[in-house]
Amino acid sequence: MDTTLNTQNFYAGEEFYAHHMLGCLRDENGGATFRTFAPAAEGVELVLNDEVLLMGKVADGNFWEAYVATVNAGDTYEFRIWHGGTSVDHCDPYGMQMELRPAHRSIVADLTHEWHDADWMASRGTCCDKPLNIYELHMGSWRKHSLDQPSEDPADWFTYDEVADPLVEHLTQLGATHVEFLPLTEYPFDGSWGYQPTGFYAATSRYGTPTQLMTLIDTLHQAGIGAILDFVPVHFALDEWALADYDGTSLFEYPNDAVGVSEWGSRNFMHSRGETCSFLQSAANFWLGAYHFDALRLDAISRIIYWQGDETRGINGMAMDFVKTFNSGCKSLNPGTFMVAEDSTNVPGTTKAVEEGGLGFDYKWDMGWMHDTLDLFQKTPDQRLDNYHELTFSMDYFGNEHYLLPLSHDEVVHGKATIANKMSGADVDVKLAQARTLYLYMFCHPGKKLNFMGSEVAQLREWDENREQDWFMRQYPAHEAFFQFFCELGWLYRNEPALWDLDYDKTGFTWRESSGQTDVVYAFERTSATGERLLCAFNLSDEDLAGRSIAIPQTTTATMLLDTSWQRFGGMTPDADGTQIAVDDGMLALDLPAFGGVLLRID
Repeated sequence: MDTTLNTQNFYAGEEFYAHHMLGCLRDENGGATFRTFAPAAEGVELVLNDEVLLMGKVADGNFWEAYVATVNAGDTYEFRIWHGGTSVDHCDPYGMQMELRPAHRSIVADLTHEWHDADWMASRGTCCDKPLNIYELHMGSWRKHSLDQPSEDPADWFTYDEVADPLVEHLTQLGATHVEFLPLTEYPFDGSWGYQPTGFYAATSRYGTPTQLMTLIDTLHQAGIGAILDFVPVHFALDEWALADYDGTSLFEYPNDAVGVSEWGSRNFMHSRGETCSFLQSAANFWLGAYHFDALRLDAISRIIYWQGDETRGINGMAMDFVKTFNSGCKSLNPGTFMVAEDSTNVPGTTKAVEEGGLGFDYKWDMGWMHDTLDLFQKTPDQRLDNYHELTFSMDYFGNEHYLLPLSHDEVVHGKATIANKMSGADVDVKLAQARTLYLYMFCHPGKKLNFMGSEVAQLREWDENREQDWFMRQYPAHEAFFQFFCELGWLYRNEPALWDLDYDKTGFTWRESSGQTDVVYAFERTSATGERLLCAFNLSDEDLAGRSIAIPQTTTATMLLDTSWQRFGGMTPDADGTQIAVDDGMLALDLPAFGGVLLRID
């Protein structure tokens, strides 16, 4: 590893290996160079295992360095930075491991791991024309050792490697292609879920060591499952021992609070500084390279596009330039990886290539689809007919970007209710029936999929980061049946090319019923590039519809693949896999139970 300072690329915001030049740089002789960027500092000291060592200026005088002849993995250190006659001890911005909160010193990290995922790494890709079914997960509350009560005790967390085998088993059952981890970069406050980070290169010590995280990723890859990391490029925690006022001045953040402080009370990165851009894109490259993550989901991209995410403040051009360089560089250096934008704006081109004038993301969250869909399913059956086209609107624009349909962690907290509990009505069985139909609709709709943990058992309690998900719900027949439905749906999605092959091509989608004139019935056809055809039909009313006619031209037979009301899923309709229904002169007569949905193969 070349640890030579390349200040030209660093200042220009073109560096993707700043972590090879800054931080704790160990050598083959057992020693290490400690180097930090602190241009306004009056002096810097290295505090290594409580021993204080003077650091000297190097290069152009904006960098400080000390060499230590013997350094061991597990040693703790921080930088004592003097400015204005006082000092503040900071963790290393480029540190690759940190102490468990509330302690915050950096740790000399061991990053050695023997990887066994060569086949996966050689074959992975963006999945644009493949199934992409993402399971979103918060490490600390997917599984906990304390099952029955909230706990912040570190002993209750599963470690990265402990969770590997049970997670692979669960994801395989669900038919998930990828798992997305809420931020694992180090952060001080559990309740931020990682979205206010302090250690952008450090895997949070809550769940173990860097090598334990590598074991988890390796295990996933060997099972054919991709790993996505939630990454925060917009802001950081304001703790004084971290990035805030790092050299005694606003080094990473804007000096003006009007744009320097976010709506969450954190500090906003100043993307007009090349040093900040090099810091962030090098961190992303580090996670993709050293940890073999397959993708990054970038948080709060509306705050990149607009100043403070406010359209009235106008476009933040330099931040947009940063994200273009970020996406292009990371994907070029890490073949087969992809980038996902949590972007709630209507600015076009998020998923267009940079060379074509876009931002260079591979996918964009379809927040409009999420809001419209949940809104309609929360309405009473009487209200749905008047608001019928809330579910047809997304079909007008699904090909404009490479959309990903998210039902994420944000939709199951803070009084919003879980997905199952959002469904209209008070009766649990009625809610579960509608939730099954919602998920069938989601998996039939053009676009890739993301669901948050707990949805697969129709959890009714809102997510709490200090408490394990309610897996005990599977003891109840209705919720176990729901789980079986979710697993079957996930694998059906993966095995039917018509559900994903032409996700962003208008030729892959055709409405068969979208009038909303007399009932709340929707029907559409999905088609693959090789000619497979599927019919998806939904009845969102509270009345059974017998023999509902749907026009299906150029079709002679329809074969039932899935009915959300089948008894094995908790409904009342006898299971009838493979039942063939005749199509008479292009008209199909379907029995659609109340709040039900069906998926058929048509020939």
